[in-house]
Amino acid sequence: MSVPQLPLVLRYPPDQRFENFIGAPEGALAQLRALAIGSNQDWIYLAGIAGTGKTHLALALCAAAEQAGRTPAYFPLAAARGRLNEALESLEGREVIALDGLEAIAGQREDEVALFDFHNRARAAGVALLYTARATPATLGLVLPDLRSRLSQCGRIPLAPLDDAGRGTVLRERAIRRGLVLDEAAIDWLLTRTGRDLGGLLALLEQLDRESLAAKRRITVPFLKRVLESLQHDA
Repeated sequence: MSVPQLPLVLRYPPDQRFENFIGAPEGALAQLRALAIGSNQDWIYLAGIAGTGKTHLALALCAAAEQAGRTPAYFPLAAARGRLNEALESLEGREVIALDGLEAIAGQREDEVALFDFHNRARAAGVALLYTARATPATLGLVLPDLRSRLSQCGRIPLAPLDDAGRGTVLRERAIRRGLVLDEAAIDWLLTRTGRDLGGLLALLEQLDRESLAAKRRITVPFLKRVLESLQHDA
């Protein structure tokens, strides 16, 4: 069997850095920075439901590691479900690895065995590992007790969804970094009239950015309504 091509990220998005993550638990960013530069030997397990920023932090870890002169790799586990052994072999030699989305392989015994073996090899080689998942090891649905035990030994960082104030801050800061003029009334309207999933809100912001550039207009509530009506009609 040929080794599957990995969707490795070569350039880490500037929007996804430690310094622009909103709502991290106290001490969490310091732990992750230490893991990135090699001063923290305790591996980390990020747990939180969708939209809590797990991928943001995984990419930020890799960016910080790269800046420190280390060789990182970000890998979404869903991309190798059912063939994880070959994919993980391709990560050999990396110094910092972020494995994103453990729930994708939970319950797949062969993948779990592959991850268990990789975990042990990485520990022996001194590789820094970050895991992310939507649940804790005990509630993730893993079928391999040994893997569940190994993951439970990692330092745990729980992530919670942002409230409306936090989501508003993220939208505001993301807009500023894009050079986008976003009225406060427009932010309030987005938070109350659209879905509260942060990932969906940020994707919508990108769409609004393109539409405002094309129309050469700032994003106001009337403009928002018009764009969203157009998107719903196209859908």
